[in-house]
Amino acid sequence: MPVTQKEVLLTPEGFRKLEEEIEHLSTTRRDEVAERIKQAREFGDISENSEYDDAKYEQALLESKIEQLGDRLSRARVIEVSDNSTETVVLGATIKVKDLDYDEMFVYRLVGSAEADPSNHLLSNESPLGQTLLGKKKGEVVEVPAPAGTVRYEIVDVGADVDAGVAAESSE
Repeated sequence: MPVTQKEVLLTPEGFRKLEEEIEHLSTTRRDEVAERIKQAREFGDISENSEYDDAKYEQALLESKIEQLGDRLSRARVIEVSDNSTETVVLGATIKVKDLDYDEMFVYRLVGSAEADPSNHLLSNESPLGQTLLGKKKGEVVEVPAPAGTVRYEIVDVGADVDAGVAAESSE
């Protein structure tokens, strides 16, 4: 039975970044590695040439990375968020939540797992918080299981505006 590959959910920005990364690796990085291999060959006997071995290993890693990213791109589905999606948490939406226990505000953008980057406030839809928020409405209180116990969040705002503060966490 063939293995079905999982669909990769990406925002339009995530899709563009993935395309750009593949382009960069396939051109600039490939050329740099080819130049390293060429220089290493000039050192003479490649059977005992560690520079050559290192460059060939780097080339293999690069080709593997290009192949993996190309596979991800081939399985990508771009998610769009309509501007009027301001009540319900959907993939691609920006969400402002309040930690009710610590009275702290956080702003996240809910994205697919391939694009998640918590340090940049890009929250995976497969994370405990992301799963809990998905489909919920502005004003709802959700409970998220965490290692130290349950954390309660209130959904303060939901929108499609990516520039609404995803780049910075805000405390109020």
